[in-house]
Amino acid sequence: MKFYTSEKTVLMDVSAVKVHPDGLLIEGKIMGTMPLKAILTPRELRGAFRLIKFPIVLRTIGMLLRQWKK
Repeated sequence: MKFYTSEKTVLMDVSAVKVHPDGLLIEGKIMGTMPLKAILTPRELRGAFRLIKFPIVLRTIGMLLRQWKK
């Protein structure tokens, strides 16, 4: 999974999500070169749900059902 900047360059490339005793371990690279290992804790995951509003849920469902142009 890749995250892009507003200029359409790759910001972060997530290569794996694994189970970790403290939550979820996210592995990848930032800006294509710097390795990253981050832990998503249950507290931070609950906090992320506060950011998600109804229009975002609709957009997410639409993204899953639609094929984007490359």
